[in-house]
Amino acid sequence: MSDQPPPVGPPPSSGGSDPSAVPPHGQPGWPAAPPSHPGQPAPHPGQPGWPAPYPGQAGWPAPHPGQAGWPAPYPGQAGWPAPYPGQPYQGWYGPTGHQLDPGDALVTPPGAGLGSWLTRCLGAVRRGWQLLLPILVLTQVLPAAALSVLALAIDPTGRWEAEMAADPAALPAGFWADAATMIGALVGGSLVFGLVQCLGWAAGTWVIARQAAGEPVGFGAALRYGLRRALGLWGWMLIFTVILAVGFCLCFLPGVYAGFALAMAGPVYLFERRDPIGRSHRMLRERLGLLLGRVALTLLAVLGFSFVAAIVESAARLPFGATPLEDPGTAVGVILVIAVAALLTLPAHLAQLVGLVTTYAEQRAHEGPVNSGRLAAELG
Repeated sequence: MSDQPPPVGPPPSSGGSDPSAVPPHGQPGWPAAPPSHPGQPAPHPGQPGWPAPYPGQAGWPAPHPGQAGWPAPYPGQAGWPAPYPGQPYQGWYGPTGHQLDPGDALVTPPGAGLGSWLTRCLGAVRRGWQLLLPILVLTQVLPAAALSVLALAIDPTGRWEAEMAADPAALPAGFWADAATMIGALVGGSLVFGLVQCLGWAAGTWVIARQAAGEPVGFGAALRYGLRRALGLWGWMLIFTVILAVGFCLCFLPGVYAGFALAMAGPVYLFERRDPIGRSHRMLRERLGLLLGRVALTLLAVLGFSFVAAIVESAARLPFGATPLEDPGTAVGVILVIAVAALLTLPAHLAQLVGLVTTYAEQRAHEGPVNSGRLAAELG
């Protein structure tokens, strides 16, 4: 005889299981699972009769990445094992899904750092320079050179200086008419140049995205895509220009902020075609340091190349005098100088295009799974 009380449940099986283990609710002969109470032992996930746990709920074991019924982890999430080098993160990339691939040619994964972003920028240049350079020469360099020649042709300052030297107290003859003509011609020329420039930005973005996705590209197809998107992008660019002008008039700093806040507006329009101003500003607010750093590096490259080109042009034009177009010999010389200086700005245009598109792709990766194939499809 034993003083121990008889067991409440059935005797343990011969397999040596623990008699204190939670009974398998839902099996024949066992009552249904009771409601949860404080202090009650946690059930085993997936046991019949017990509700499915909420991921991460206390008392439940951590699931294995990719296990059925559990959501796929975000790359680098605490508690999830790192993937084997060279393998994609479990649940985040598939050959047929629009998801996140750590090895994507265009999209920088969150947390990958500046080096990974620079690698993708250089990769875009290596893949596309044979198409991007002709597109940028046709839509950026040549229009800029033409606008410079137009400005030189209608510039009345040389005549004004000669007349004011003779009579400093009087305005040069036809001063207001000349000023209005010059301003009107430059504004009109800038509007036309802006439209052609938008065609080039759209065409270059199409080339970068499709090459990263491994899709075929061509010079004619890129220009045809640019023509379809140029007018809409140009309209938004006019609005961006007005916002920047007003911002710089308001003590300069608001203009600097507006420039960074609108940096992603062009890519947002091309890829999403909705609310480019609001979306670009929201990206800056949500990831201020990241976007600020990427755009600042791009801007630094653009200003550096542009500064070199401006110095070369200014120095080379000095021997031709204030009115070089009045003589055929000096006219040819100064036009060649302008053309060479405009060609020197080609790296600046390339850095701006590649830097902004790659930065936009990285911003999209922070918002959710995306890859080059999806971005190329969004361009339409």
